[in-house]
Amino acid sequence: MTNNATAGYVMNQTMLRIRDPKVSVAFYQDTLGMTLLGKFDFAEMNFSLYFMGYLAEGEAIPEDKKKRSEWIFARPALVELTHNWGTENDPDFAGYHDGNQQPQGFGHIGISVPDVYKASERFEELGVEFVKRPDDGQMKGLAFIKDPDGYWIEILSPTGLRDIAGD
Repeated sequence: MTNNATAGYVMNQTMLRIRDPKVSVAFYQDTLGMTLLGKFDFAEMNFSLYFMGYLAEGEAIPEDKKKRSEWIFARPALVELTHNWGTENDPDFAGYHDGNQQPQGFGHIGISVPDVYKASERFEELGVEFVKRPDDGQMKGLAFIKDPDGYWIEILSPTGLRDIAGD
């Protein structure tokens, strides 16, 4: 039930800090099929934001900068990749906490695909690191992969949820 006070609220983004935008943006585009919807540079603070998401077939990104910004911040379910400049060239940079090591916190993002097994075969061919393959462990029919920064991504299918829930 929607509360009148929250009507119009949208879950817009999850932010992940990344080491190297060239590598991470390519992963989200080429491996997961997302589109770079917008990039925002904050030179005075030495960081950039890359907004990644899925487009509907035939959907176009607004060309006007102001309209594009409004469009991005009204969309549901985006991934915001935040790059603090210099981390990609810093040999002493150990990376960011993925949330799945102690102390645990953030766990993963989820991507719904038509067929988890076909998607996993493709990820295998692309050399993506798996945390869990579809038939590993007790929960069958879902997978977990890692992005270039070690964040976990759950790969699931809407039609496989009954199997996961045991119904």
